[in-house]
Amino acid sequence: MTCRAKLTAVTALFLSAAAPTLATAAAGPTGGAGLASKLSAATGTIQPGNIAVTAIGDGMTLTTRASALLRSQLTFSGSVPASDAGKTVAIERFGHETGWTWASTVTTTVARDGSFSAAWSTNHIGWFAIRAVIGGAASTATAAPTVATTVYRPSVATMYGPGFWGKRTACGTVLHRSTLGVANRTLRCGEKVALYYHGHTLIVPVIDRGPYANGADWDLTEATDKALGIPGTATIGAVSLPTPPTQAAIR
Repeated sequence: MTCRAKLTAVTALFLSAAAPTLATAAAGPTGGAGLASKLSAATGTIQPGNIAVTAIGDGMTLTTRASALLRSQLTFSGSVPASDAGKTVAIERFGHETGWTWASTVTTTVARDGSFSAAWSTNHIGWFAIRAVIGGAASTATAAPTVATTVYRPSVATMYGPGFWGKRTACGTVLHRSTLGVANRTLRCGEKVALYYHGHTLIVPVIDRGPYANGADWDLTEATDKALGIPGTATIGAVSLPTPPTQAAIR
């Protein structure tokens, strides 16, 4: 598989992570058209986040959760042919935090029946492609089963909007009751942010600056707040989603 093809496949997986239910069905070897056919940008659409995601590739299966919180345990499980018992399975991650290259996350050993299980103490936030590679074989990696998960930072969010209807935000958006978005002090205008609350996720853009009071990390528009069922002020999971580069050497 060429670097361009690998990048296309992982970028498709990045975008399809916005609709995690699509990843629950095994799609054969991960990569290329298999993921591209599932491409679904779901900005502004509520999605279930507390679900399992599974992939099959190169005779292996890999399952994990679509969402996790920072400083929690994210478990990976799967199976390989029983003839691989005793071999090492490397769980690798790919995302903005790893410089858009594959990095080792955790390793485990294949049991006698071909099953394997490992847990990662999530020490980084972000969207990640996750793959399982047996024996560290580079030839296996191109067809390795690959799923997507998002690790969120627990954050305090407040709601704003009333009194500002019809006014233009710091990012140039005219605010209405139906406007989905968040205010943040530092993220660039338009950057996508994934929000997680009570098992549901929503991806919205940064549309304003703030908050500047109550020790909050995010200001959610009224429409965003209501879509997630947040009671005004709450602790939620949140993480920005930098877009993968369009050209890169995926190793």
